[in-house]
Amino acid sequence: MTDADSDALLVERVKLGDKRAFEMLVVKYQRRIERLIGRMVRDPHLVQDIAQESFIRAYRAIPNFRGDAAFYTWLYRIAVNTAKKTLVDLKRDPVIGESSLVSSDEEAEEPSRVEATLTDSATPEAVLASKEIAAAVNDAVDQLSEDLRQAVTLREIEGLSYEEIAEAMNCPIGTVRSRIFRAREAIAARLRPLLDTRDGRRW
Repeated sequence: MTDADSDALLVERVKLGDKRAFEMLVVKYQRRIERLIGRMVRDPHLVQDIAQESFIRAYRAIPNFRGDAAFYTWLYRIAVNTAKKTLVDLKRDPVIGESSLVSSDEEAEEPSRVEATLTDSATPEAVLASKEIAAAVNDAVDQLSEDLRQAVTLREIEGLSYEEIAEAMNCPIGTVRSRIFRAREAIAARLRPLLDTRDGRRW
């Protein structure tokens, strides 16, 4: 049974009044939702509150969930909207960046995906180089416009398909492909001096 199938069964049980089924969905997706919110909200004290509010909203709205999109895609949109509303209420601007991928309690023990991929070699020089590259990627992601940053994060970090990203961002799939392409090009441009790559080769 796929994740989508198991989610669909749990959703149907929730609609029939099974609260434990929803608790299972919370357990399954809580860390991913908190990491997602952590990319939007720099204040770690707000992350859990916003995640809890997101799940409360999802529980209240689940009778209207028709299954047109994957459950996580639907839940993702609720979490993003909840975070944005909180930031507006606090008069703050959303800031999404790969550097905020992990929550504060994970940060010391779990490197970013970029850094983990680049630290296979044990030599001090290689480790230093990988940290410089990871920092450059993080900085480049932070410099992207919000729509480009969100699209490339969903693709490269969350691993969503183009169709799921289009649904989550409420835009055509062609727009998603364009945003991801432009984001990758911008990141690659920042990396070329470090990697000494030829023009036209993307990371």
